[in-house]
Amino acid sequence: MPLAFLSVFFLWPVVTMVARGFLPDGTPDLGGIAEVFSRPRTWRVIGITVGQSLTATAVALLLGVPGAHVLYRCRFRGRRLVRGLITVPFVLPTVIVGVAFRALLVETGPLGFLGIDGTFAAVVAALVFFNYALVVRTVGALWERLDPRAEEAARSLGASPWRAFRTVTLPALAPAVVSAGAVVFLFCATSFGLVLTMGGLRYGTIETEVWIQTTQFLDLRTAAVLSVLQLAVVGLALLLAARARRRYDRSLHLRADRAASRPLRLRRHGGRAGTDLVPTAVTVAVVLGLLALPLAYLVVGSFRTTEGWGLANYRRLGTTGGANALTVTVWEAAANSLRAAVDATVIAVVVGTLVALVVSRRPRSGARRRVLGVLDAVFMLPLGVSAVTVGLGFLITLDSPPLDLRGSPVIVPIAQAVVAVPIVVRTVLPVLRAIDPRLREAAAVLGAAPGRVLATVDGPFLVRGLGLAVGFAFAVSLGEFGATAFLARPETPTLPVVIFRLIGRPGAENYGMALAASVVLAVLTATVMMLAERLRGDRMGTW
Repeated sequence: MPLAFLSVFFLWPVVTMVARGFLPDGTPDLGGIAEVFSRPRTWRVIGITVGQSLTATAVALLLGVPGAHVLYRCRFRGRRLVRGLITVPFVLPTVIVGVAFRALLVETGPLGFLGIDGTFAAVVAALVFFNYALVVRTVGALWERLDPRAEEAARSLGASPWRAFRTVTLPALAPAVVSAGAVVFLFCATSFGLVLTMGGLRYGTIETEVWIQTTQFLDLRTAAVLSVLQLAVVGLALLLAARARRRYDRSLHLRADRAASRPLRLRRHGGRAGTDLVPTAVTVAVVLGLLALPLAYLVVGSFRTTEGWGLANYRRLGTTGGANALTVTVWEAAANSLRAAVDATVIAVVVGTLVALVVSRRPRSGARRRVLGVLDAVFMLPLGVSAVTVGLGFLITLDSPPLDLRGSPVIVPIAQAVVAVPIVVRTVLPVLRAIDPRLREAAAVLGAAPGRVLATVDGPFLVRGLGLAVGFAFAVSLGEFGATAFLARPETPTLPVVIFRLIGRPGAENYGMALAASVVLAVLTATVMMLAERLRGDRMGTW
């Protein structure tokens, strides 16, 4: 069933979209490849994409590793709350992230004096804001399981704290660092709404260039070439991530005895106070300055009106904006988003759980293990393919019976579910892989049927892991913008689409409504993720 879902709603639309560019008249036309790559604009877009992604990945790793130490190796009150809070930016819609940073960096904003609004640095900062939690969770999940006695032995033999970390701890964390870096690069290279809002055309990436070529120039051939190029870059990132993840999954089982890896309590004097001071200072600065400040100013800005301070922007959410900028009210768009997110979550959780159940198996045959590895990688592809390509592919392929879904309300949830399935797989898979296969074998030997083995052995672990999977799937679906912008009907837009439309309309009234609508969407996603974090056990995956 998952393969059928992926084939019909992902591979078919993407292949059809690409074929439209390379087979314009039904015959192969590969001349467009040389033509596209001969343009300086193409190489400029490629350079910006790679440059922004590599820079943001490096900065996210440099800031995320100290955060992993503080939030997973140190013990203090409110640690679980902080973990949940830093996860909120990762699941926020990219449009909101762009709006929050633009409000902070414009000339009239508190950081306007920096003069970096719409620059390379601003886009990188927003990408780091978006992916910081991914690094912290991925590295922290392994770090909290490392045996601290190796580093303590190095310290007792005279190594400085930095040398002990560099020679003992960092090599042990290498699988997690590489895995996190590969996935962060993947998300940065395929970011659409954030780059479109923050950098515009000046710092456009391959993703935004595909959108421009299809919507403004109607040049499907150029869009197809760029989509294939992006798919190749994504394939390399996924290959590196898969290799690192295999090492990472093995490393997660270094210590089954959690007593030897209990979190360390932060102390004010003596002991580890000196070694904890630097990562704690870095983490506090990042959480307050990079994560909390844009969101806080977004909230403050939503109360600012042309008449002063008040709730006027929130009262206008029940209207269609200045000069009827919208076709529906913001509250109606929020209801559309919630309905679509619920449907998409159900689809994504069912499909993703089935994939995770299959991929988590450990066959003895090397050929079967390779097949499962390929299957795992295939279901990660939706994370790296242009959302524009997926959206337009839906419009091209799902336009005739028996799958004429262009006017159907289910087309948006299906597109959102395609994006959310990889998140569900990555959340549930570590939980299932942590199950000792001998438990299944023992149950089978005692006469349990395969269904009963699944229900009694895998079931309890799976139920504990589904809380976080449901939260991520719902939050990602709620904020999906790329494909939804093409598929949502004018009379039933989602909240991210409405926010983007308000930003593009002139007038302080529309901008204030955009800020207020962004706060509403941010509160919805934050609430979902905080509830999911409370349902998360200590071993519920790395996200």
